[in-house]
Amino acid sequence: MAWSLRGRVQLGGLLLSLLGWVCSCVTTILPQWKTLNLELNEMETWIMGLWEACVNQEEVGTVCKAFESFLSLPQELQVSRILMVASHGLGLLGLLLSGCGSECFQFHRIQFKRQLCLLGGSLEASASATTLFPVSWVAYATVRDFWDDSIPEIVPRWEFGDALYLGWAAGTFLAFGGLLLIFSVCLGKEDVPSPWMAHPTAPSSCTLPEEFDGSFHLTPRPTSLLI
Repeated sequence: MAWSLRGRVQLGGLLLSLLGWVCSCVTTILPQWKTLNLELNEMETWIMGLWEACVNQEEVGTVCKAFESFLSLPQELQVSRILMVASHGLGLLGLLLSGCGSECFQFHRIQFKRQLCLLGGSLEASASATTLFPVSWVAYATVRDFWDDSIPEIVPRWEFGDALYLGWAAGTFLAFGGLLLIFSVCLGKEDVPSPWMAHPTAPSSCTLPEEFDGSFHLTPRPTSLLI
C-alpha cells in the first residue's frame, strides 16, 4: 500500500536524523578539529581533536598521542567533549522514540504515537544544538587565536580542520530531521494505512459462485402460468 503524507514526512525525518547522528559520532572521533602547517617544515602537519593530537610526516607517517589530562585541555575542548557525548545520547534516544511513534511501528494508540514522535523530534533538535554549539565554539576560538595580535607573527596558527565542517553538516541534518518529525505531528490523521499497519480486510460482499458439479436440476413450472 501507499504511504500517507505523514508517513513520508516521518520517514524523511528519521533518515535525516540517522544521517546526522552518524556524522556527529564520526565528528567526535576524528582528530581533524584543528590543523597546523609549519612553514619551516612543509612536510609536517599537526592536527588536534577532542581526544588526541597527531603529527603527520611524509617519511614517518602519522603519530598520535592521547591527551593525558582532561583539565589540561582548553576550555572549548573540555565543553566540546561533554556536549558531543550528550549529543550522541540525545540523538539515539530521539531516534528510538521517533521510530516507535512512526507509522512503521504497530501501535494502535494514535495519540500516544504522536507524543512519542513529538518527543523524539524535540530530542533530535536538542542533539542538533549540542552538536552545533561546540563545533562553532571551537571554530570561534580558532579564528580568535588566528587574528590575535599579541601572538608573534612567526608563531604558526591553528586553522579549521575537516571535522568542523562535518560537525556543521551533522548539526544541520539533525535540525532538519527533528523539524520534520515535529511537523509530522501537526499533519492530519493517516488517511492511507502503511503496509506495516494494514489489518486484514473483511471479505468482500461479492462471493464467487459455488463450484459447478456438472448436474442439472429441473424445476416444475407453475400451473397458474400454463394456458
